[in-house]
Amino acid sequence: MTDNAITGAIMDAAYHIHTRLGPGLLESAYETILVHELTKRGLTIIRQPLIPVTYEEITVETGFRADLIVENRIIVEVKSVESIAPVHKKQLLTYLKLTDKRLGLLINFNVVSMKDGITRIANGLPDDQPQLHQPPA
Repeated sequence: MTDNAITGAIMDAAYHIHTRLGPGLLESAYETILVHELTKRGLTIIRQPLIPVTYEEITVETGFRADLIVENRIIVEVKSVESIAPVHKKQLLTYLKLTDKRLGLLINFNVVSMKDGITRIANGLPDDQPQLHQPPA
């Protein structure tokens, strides 16, 4: 399965959940239901894995917990907040870098329309690369 197919399945599951339940639940409820939906679709999910962080010569065994890792390729961070802050996006990008994963989805279920609740974050893909500006000739 391609990364796009996996993220498509995750987004479809999120839309399905949001359509049935709407906004307002706890993040943990949405996370549990999302795991259920993705498992029904045949995807492998690791929930709340501890991710160690290495800095110089030390390793912090509990550096962070990802909400979900789907098919060992896509990190999913589940939120139920008024609005996504820039730090949420930076946090997911940091998680991607530390785990050497390429794609992540930040899903906020506390929105009126789910199309406004999903943000795709890329690590090392073309849309994640800084643009080089050429001086005028």
